[in-house]
Amino acid sequence: MASDIRDLLTMELQDTYSAETQILDALPQMIDATTNPKLKQAFQEHLQVTQRQVERLETVCQQLGIEPEGETCNAMEGLVEESEEIIDELDRGPVLDAALIGAAQKVEHYEMAAYGTLTAMLKSMGETKAADLLAQTLKEEKDTDELLTQIAESEVNPAALGQQPANDQAGGSRGAA
Repeated sequence: MASDIRDLLTMELQDTYSAETQILDALPQMIDATTNPKLKQAFQEHLQVTQRQVERLETVCQQLGIEPEGETCNAMEGLVEESEEIIDELDRGPVLDAALIGAAQKVEHYEMAAYGTLTAMLKSMGETKAADLLAQTLKEEKDTDELLTQIAESEVNPAALGQQPANDQAGGSRGAA
């Protein structure tokens, strides 16, 4: 139980470390399930970025004398489970790709909240080196989220729409008029 800001920081760092290591385990499944080449490349690149982010968290924990392992991120467990269900329930193709982008963006938004919180806590504690390292990770998470949006809007969502029967598209158009 957290009794002061340092205890809270420890819990948050461990929770975030758990989240990142769970993502490392989940991304290969998402890469395998993806059919869009740009999305597959984005997931592959994010796997490499996530490995560096885990190393960055380990560095911050070492600087602060905190063990990175300890807490389990239950929220990330749920998000990973949701992506696994999507892979199991949808056929490979643009609709699954669109669903995987959505699942990945939920992860990115969770991570942005975590890194924003950690960065603010570290700054208030005067731990500027650690704060700067995690601010770099926060920027990477935001960049990944923006890239996923661009891929969704330019390629994946239009391809997924193209898979719908013509009467579904017409119905959607009439409903919007």
